[in-house]
Order: sequence, then C-alpha cells, then structure tokens
Amino acid sequence: MMFWFIVSAVLLLFALRLRYPYFIADAKYMRRIAISIYRTTKYLKSKPFYTLVDRFLDSVQKNPHRAFIRYQDETYSYAQSDKRSNKIARSLLKHADLHEGDTVALLIGNEPMFLWMWLALAKIGCSAALLNHNIRSKSLVHCFSCCGATVLIAGAELQDSVEEVLPDLRELGISVYILTDHVTAEGMESLTDKIAQASDEPIPADLRANITFSSPAVYIYTSGTTGLPKAAVIAQRRLWAMSVFPSVCGLKSDDVVYICLPLYHSAGFALGFGGAIERGATVVVKSKFSSSQFWDDCRKYNVTVIQYIGETMRYLCNTPKRVSDQVHNVRMAIGNGIRPEVWRTFISRFGNVDIKEFYGSTEGTLGFLNYAGKTGAVVNVVVTLLPKIYPYALVKFDQEQEEPVRNAEGFCIEVVKGETGLLVVKITQKAQFGGYARDPKQTEKKKLYNVFEKGDVYFNSGDLFRTDHENFIYFQDRVGDTFRWKGENVSTNEVSDILTMATSIEEANVYGVTVQGYEGRTGMATITLKKDHQFEPDAIFSHVTTYLPSYARPRFIRIQDCLAVTCTFKQLKGKLVEEGFNPAVITDPLFVLHETVKSYRPLTRDTYQSILDGHFRL
Repeated sequence: MMFWFIVSAVLLLFALRLRYPYFIADAKYMRRIAISIYRTTKYLKSKPFYTLVDRFLDSVQKNPHRAFIRYQDETYSYAQSDKRSNKIARSLLKHADLHEGDTVALLIGNEPMFLWMWLALAKIGCSAALLNHNIRSKSLVHCFSCCGATVLIAGAELQDSVEEVLPDLRELGISVYILTDHVTAEGMESLTDKIAQASDEPIPADLRANITFSSPAVYIYTSGTTGLPKAAVIAQRRLWAMSVFPSVCGLKSDDVVYICLPLYHSAGFALGFGGAIERGATVVVKSKFSSSQFWDDCRKYNVTVIQYIGETMRYLCNTPKRVSDQVHNVRMAIGNGIRPEVWRTFISRFGNVDIKEFYGSTEGTLGFLNYAGKTGAVVNVVVTLLPKIYPYALVKFDQEQEEPVRNAEGFCIEVVKGETGLLVVKITQKAQFGGYARDPKQTEKKKLYNVFEKGDVYFNSGDLFRTDHENFIYFQDRVGDTFRWKGENVSTNEVSDILTMATSIEEANVYGVTVQGYEGRTGMATITLKKDHQFEPDAIFSHVTTYLPSYARPRFIRIQDCLAVTCTFKQLKGKLVEEGFNPAVITDPLFVLHETVKSYRPLTRDTYQSILDGHFRL
C-alpha cells in the first residue's frame, strides 16, 4: 500500500513539473515570501518600533565575535563594530550637537567607516543623506537643499572636493567635519581625533525613542529625469522591505556577502549592508569594483553571495580565462541588468551560481524578482499574483511625446503580450510612494492620474517592459531623460546644463546610444555653436572632465546648425538616438572623446569600426 502511495506521489509531482515547470521554484519562493512578510510585520508592529539598528544590536548580543565587516586585511566583529559606532555616536552628540530627527550628509567612499557612521547616526535617531562621492560643485551643493542636512562628514581623501564648495556650504550654515586628525582650512573641523577620545559605552535607546516606521532612515540620491540629483526618501518601513529582500532571494546568516557596488546606492547599502544586518551575516567591503581582483577576493574571503549590475558581470566574462575560474564558494548572485548572453556565458565559465535577477528602483513602489532562473527575465507573474496584491500594468507609450497613449475616454491602454509597454504601479496603502525630499514638483511628475478609472493614481516607473507567452516579464529600456552607463544613471538635463556652460556651445541635446559590446547606453550630445565660435576639442574635453564624473561625459559629440524641437519646444531625441554615431549615416561633424590624447577627435569610419571591434575603448 505504502509503495503505491509513494509511486502515486512521485507521478503527481512529475505531472505537476511537466504542467508547471517552475512549480518547485514557485513553492520555495512563496514560502520565503510568507516568512519575510511575517518577520517584517513583526518588526513594524513592535513597541517601541524595532529598527534595523536594533536588529544589529540583537546580533551583537547573540554572536558578538562573528565577523561583521572584512576590509582589506582587517576583520571587525559585530561587537567591535558596535563599539566603534558607539564612539562615533558619542563624538557627534558632543561636538556636532546632533539631536533625534536631524539629518547628516555622508561623503565617504566604500570603507568600514561608512557603515559605522550610519550605525552611529541610527543609534541617536538621525537620518543619513548618502552622497555620491563622484559629484562636484553645483550638484554637491544642491544635495543639501534636498535633504535639509545641517552637518557634512567627509572622508579625508575628499577634502579638496569639499573645499571647492566650502563658501556655499558655510552660507547654508552647514557644519563640515573631515575624517582626519587635523584640519588647517578655516570652516572645517577634524573628527577622527574626537572619535578616538570618545567612550564606547552603549548608546541609550531613548535617544531614538520617537522613531516610527514612517520616519526617514536614509536619503538616497537619484538623477532621475531632471537636471540635478533628487533625494529619494527611504523611510524606516521601506528600508525594512529592502533589507528583507536578500533573504527572499535565499540569503542566510552564515553567508559572506561581497559588496563592491557603491554604498551610496540602494543596492550596496540597503540590499548588501542592510540585508546582511537583517540576517546577521558578514559583509566584505571593496573600495571599488575590480574585475581582475574579483575572484581572488572571493577565494580570499570565502565569499558565498555576490552583488552585480549588468556591466560587472560582462566585465568578469571579458577577463582572460584562468584554470581557477570555478574554484570558489560563490553560490548566489543578486543584482539586475544582466543580458541573456552574458548570463549564459557567466554560468558556463564560472559554474552553477544561482543568479537572482531583480528589478526595482530606489524610489519605486514595486520590485520584481526572477526566482525561477529564467534567463533574461525579471519575474514570472503567474504564481506570485503580483497584479492582485500590488496592482500594476504595462501601458502603451509614445516615445516621441514621452507620455502614455490614451484612448478616446482619456484612459491608458494596456499592451498585449509581446508588446513593449511602460510599467505603471498603482499607489496604495501597501505600495506607497515616498517621493523626493523637498521637491513636490518632481514628486508630482512621477504620478499618473486617471490611468484606468477616474481618480486613480499610479507611479510612473519610467521603464519599459514586455511579457512573453509564459508570463515572464523582461526589462526593455528606460524612457525620458535618463540612461544608464557604467552602472550609473546619467541625467541628460544635467549633462546638457554643464555643456552649455562652455564658452563655444549654444545648445546641447544629450541622449544615450547603444554601442555594440557594451551594456546600457553611452552618452552622446548634439550641439549647436555660438555665433562666431568654432568647436574647440581640447577645451571641451577639459570642460567635461572638470565638471562631470567619468560615466556622465559624452563619448560622442555631433554638431548641427540648429536643434529639432516640438511645438512646445521640447528637444527631439528619437531620430538622433536612431541615427546613433555612424559617420556613414550622419553627414554632420562627429567627434569622439579620446582619453589618451585628452581631447575630442574627429570620428572617422575607421575609428567607428575600431569601436565596434572593441579596439577603441569607450
């Protein structure tokens, strides 16, 4: 009897597998979702409110000697990190006069101090504004008007960048502290010496007693679709959701997470660092991504979980092959933006790493996870029932007008399977849109009204997707005034503003173009010149390298007599993007950024072919 029961059960499972090929993956995913919802609900409903730093302190009590941070040749346990953050917190309370609810801007690279600093601020009820340490001048100053920070803490190696804008910061009343023992410049104070003298005694919990799930935890900047950085408000509830996500992917307490992505990004900070705290795991912090050192680091630190963006996986696949390629303990990779061909190459070369491809934006209200492992997809919506829990849709989008297509009644039109559409997500109590700090205009621009019925409100993701016959969803592209290059979002408006500051440039229309062999889109600018001015290749190169980070500098420049605009004077990008940078198609003068000679050089057909062949690197 038992024999036939077992046989019947096996046959049933086999039949289910044939009919539903992702049945087992679905079941595992739903189990993890249920567990994460239970844990998150418990965190949010606890009295007093249970924050991520409280979760860290529980790990300190439970596993004080477990490695928390590994950096270069140093290892810091949970207990040591607790004491370090206590010293920082006490020094800030004494010298920076911080109070619960204040915001502090951090301009620090990928290093343990970044993590200890956030823990310290969280312990005293302060939020942190995570500044991109690549930004300079106008963009850096603008960040303070977004988040309302009254204090800036910067790494010693970034002191020169701070000094450039020090008069502006002083005018705004910003107190500036540099992580060094001694500062000579007026208007700045040293901090490392003060930290060394502080006590490492525990910080009283009542200093953060008024923190709730709606209190700001961090401000993470996104270039979005406007010229200057916008601060996405990450409330405590949202930070919990982001930190729990890695456990949904399968992160465990005994994992070692390799963080080589910037800590000022949500991926590195909330998913990497926050996810490790939520599980009580270990993080390995790398100052920046290095394809040549990546696998050596993984072996050195016994890494089990890595983070990626599409570009980093491609860089790894492009490194010279080694006999040790599959000699590592990495079991899972969490990230987004990996192309199907890179996915297959990565698995074939580096072994059976479980790739957890996801989609989500810092300020967005919905995320997707490809838990089934379908190459190239971001989610399967059959079992997850996402449309019922978090209503969303893919709607027809007019690329030229840069807005959704509406029918005669004024409502949006859903696309059919196989057709590309704009992702919109209904804003509800469960899917709240926190918006941008102190920027109601830009917050409002991300909302769509009367999408399917009168009075409804949806979040405009600004991203295009398509659904296949199996109901898997695939990311297609970004729309609007943002493109992604070298792992960073590039604001076309910001680059355009910088270009028109140059002496010879009258107007600039900036956009991203695809280049064979590269992920994302590389920057290109079509410009007009001021009357009686000539294009100055050396001067323009100097200008863009001075005012723009490397990833935002236009690799190609096209010169026209006038720029095409709509009847409402919006610059037209569609045709320019379609024409790309091919000198065989374009009769206008074309130039390419040439790092070696530190100038822009004419883009000839030979240079164009060299770019396609991978000999001329962008």
